[in-house]
Amino acid sequence: MRTSGRVLRILRRLLDRERRETVERWSRSLPTGEYFNDRWKRAETLGFGDGASIYDSSVVLGDVKVDSHTWIGPFVVLDDSGGLRIGQHCSISAGVQIYSHNTVRWATSGGRDEIERAPTLIGSNVYVGPNSVIAMGVRIGDGVVIGANSFVNSDIPANCRAWGNPCQI
Repeated sequence: MRTSGRVLRILRRLLDRERRETVERWSRSLPTGEYFNDRWKRAETLGFGDGASIYDSSVVLGDVKVDSHTWIGPFVVLDDSGGLRIGQHCSISAGVQIYSHNTVRWATSGGRDEIERAPTLIGSNVYVGPNSVIAMGVRIGDGVVIGANSFVNSDIPANCRAWGNPCQI
């Protein structure tokens, strides 16, 4: 018990130091896990492209494909159960959820119907605003901006600005 108490005190001091340095340098306070995990290393471990990063608080389901220099913010859900690819130089903001499956028919049929799956594709140079949801099977072209809190349930062609619930150009 004494050893574990000492280790806990050491870890708390290290965490306090990291928190102070982060506030002083970046004027931000993060969830505890973010102080112990490297966003770029996690992206590398997941097989994402060079220079990509993903916060520790984000959930990755399956073998999501992410190209180089894409930033995946905190509290994001990336679902590859039907296929998910995200291009390069994208910014996926906090709280975004991107799906490639849908359980509506499965749930409402009492499990008789299959879970639906379809690939979801996000082009390059795309910005997805905070708390947006992208439904399965959607294709978003290059150079698109999706506004915050949008529900994207249909394709968005390249170089468009779209927002809303449902999302519209």
